[in-house]
Amino acid sequence: MDWAPGGANEFADRGDVGERLAMESHDQAGTEWVEELVRFLRTQPGVTAVRIDPTAHRVAVATVGNVALDGLESKLAATIAAVEAQLAAKGVGLAPAGFSLRKDGAATVIGRDTCATAEKLWLWREMEWPEITAEPLAEDQEWRLLAKLATVCGAAGIAGLVAGYFAPDSPWIAKGFLLVGLISGGWDAAVDTWANLKKREIDIHFLMLAVAVGAMFIGAWGEAVLLLFLFSASGAMEEYALDRTQREVSALLKSSPKRANLVLPDGAEKEVAVEDLQVNQRLRVKPGEAFAADGLIVHGKSASDESTLTGEANPVEKGVGDQVFSGTINLWGVVEFNVVRLPAESTLQKIIRLIQTAQKLKAPSERFTDKFGTGYTYAVIGGSFAMFLLWWLGFNLPAFTNTPETRSAFYRAMTLMVVASPCALVLSIPSAILAAIAWGARHGVLFRGGAAIEKLADITAVALDKTGTLTTGELAVVGCESYPRGRDREVLQLAYTLEAKSQHPIARAIVRHAKAEGVSELAVDDFQSITGQGLRGKIGGATLLLGRRELLESGPLAEWAKQLPPAAAELSEVWVIGKDLVGRVLLKDQIRAESRAVLAELKARGIKTVMLTGDRRHTAEAVAQELGLDEVRAGLSPEDKVAAIQALRAEGRKVAMVGDGVNDAPCLAAADVSVAMGARGSDAALEQAEVILMHDRIENFLAAHRLSRRARAVIRQNLTISLGVVVVMVVATAFGAVPLSIGVAAHEGSTLVVCLNSLRLLFGSNRG
Repeated sequence: MDWAPGGANEFADRGDVGERLAMESHDQAGTEWVEELVRFLRTQPGVTAVRIDPTAHRVAVATVGNVALDGLESKLAATIAAVEAQLAAKGVGLAPAGFSLRKDGAATVIGRDTCATAEKLWLWREMEWPEITAEPLAEDQEWRLLAKLATVCGAAGIAGLVAGYFAPDSPWIAKGFLLVGLISGGWDAAVDTWANLKKREIDIHFLMLAVAVGAMFIGAWGEAVLLLFLFSASGAMEEYALDRTQREVSALLKSSPKRANLVLPDGAEKEVAVEDLQVNQRLRVKPGEAFAADGLIVHGKSASDESTLTGEANPVEKGVGDQVFSGTINLWGVVEFNVVRLPAESTLQKIIRLIQTAQKLKAPSERFTDKFGTGYTYAVIGGSFAMFLLWWLGFNLPAFTNTPETRSAFYRAMTLMVVASPCALVLSIPSAILAAIAWGARHGVLFRGGAAIEKLADITAVALDKTGTLTTGELAVVGCESYPRGRDREVLQLAYTLEAKSQHPIARAIVRHAKAEGVSELAVDDFQSITGQGLRGKIGGATLLLGRRELLESGPLAEWAKQLPPAAAELSEVWVIGKDLVGRVLLKDQIRAESRAVLAELKARGIKTVMLTGDRRHTAEAVAQELGLDEVRAGLSPEDKVAAIQALRAEGRKVAMVGDGVNDAPCLAAADVSVAMGARGSDAALEQAEVILMHDRIENFLAAHRLSRRARAVIRQNLTISLGVVVVMVVATAFGAVPLSIGVAAHEGSTLVVCLNSLRLLFGSNRG
């Protein structure tokens, strides 16, 4: 049907506002990725411009004439891979002198400054976008290797102590074991230190090696081995925590199918590579196989396991007209579906890119610790050297010689260097952020970076769109009325007969309801769609009309139609006019069953709830009253929604906006935290969203909010632990003789505690 139901959002066609606001916001975000591509152009004189579309994963280069591009593809792929996270986070900014920057539809073109005539000579060539590849094996091997090295170090250290006790006359035996422990425990730190020194940088690994070597020079071999054992063990724990956070992405990557069964015109099958699929091709999927692309079922019935995408354990029933998603599993029936998105643009690939981008984008507090870490390392080295001079020259302690009564100035400086090292501090924030992102990915909540996690914990107001967010966005039949009375079932049968030929959302609702009621479909002749009004056909030679109220008001029943009661504000109506019967089918956008409980819980947490909708006020108020919202703002255009968000922020509130449509994109951009409903939401909404609630589950917003608050609490705990241990041990070392072994245990112990505390986010429950 071509007509729109009452109560539809009249501003849905004004999504260009969202693009404008997004562009304005992105202009201020910086141009790091632009500079990266400009650097590529400068090193490739044969290339005139690059056109890049990160959403569709398409990239092309322009040359003047047929220039040979040997080896260019790998260089371009490396450049794209290096800037992919920035592309997802930032928009078009300013190009440096000598280069131009412009939008070309969804793509961005970066090229050398030239005239319009010269551009006509450009020859564009599509290049290969770098494939997204998982690194679970490398990550897995990393922590396992560190664990093995730590084990060897610990075993060698124990063997050295035992040898020293039982063979005191042969100290070379004990030192041999301890040397093995020092090499195995310090191997990874030495590799990292050498790589940093070549870049003229030092970090915590350098500090640990310096302390270990210093301890050897003053004869404290056992304490040096203990230091490197705990350091390598904590490194293994850190890598293990990172590996756990990567496994969910790896599971998604593994679920991405590589081959598909293409249905040929004669009904035969042909196996093809997924990357060769085209839109509108028909694919056949057997039980146990994965859907190779996003599509619509055109034949068959089954159920799919969508847990990899949504965290939803229950199978989802699938029939003709239902959507299927790449990477989900067909459980029992043989079905055929038409491809609606290329595999590179599928829901699965979008989610993978979102998660990978999120893990690369850092939270504000994490960026602070990164900047803080390098300078702090230099400060620790300088402070330890200054204290060495003070103890030696100021307090007349022996420089390097330890006695049973007095520890040397050098020994104390080494201890100070250990206890002041910021290992736990540097790990305190990223370990918690990565664990939170991984838990969310496994349970249907996608965070676009650590900043979203930190900001979501601080919200004091939530603005929600109505259609598709608080309601399902799917109409359902709630009743039929006939004139004369008593023939309601006939009205439904006639409506079903015509609507069975249509794919309009109202038609699907009527067909679904009629089938559930066991109503039979009649034979119809001369079926016709009346543009802007409805449908027409003939049943038994008599004309049958279906459509809006205007069908009655413009015909011979006009005077009688004026006396008919209007539908309730929250209802849509479809009128049926038969030979001797007039009636209507009433439909209603169904409120999500979970919405009421979610809003009640938000209010219990002290968060104000506001509905922002383009629907009529009485329609919106009816829904708001049923759900218990604090405030309703109805009849809003996209600009009005942005103004409403800004008004809430002007009240001093931190605002999260939850929406799903194109017309929600502007206010998502304006909110402190933007939340999109489902991977099935519009691309414009997903583009702006910092948090995505999979499978249209509004209750996941509560899980996301609770997770963000838990993550913030864990970060604060980690910072308290790490800074507290540093302060206490530095003071104790400066004013007392703390054994190096105690300093090592306190330092590495705090690092282990921070990692384990962050892992609580990965394994704990965050629902509710």
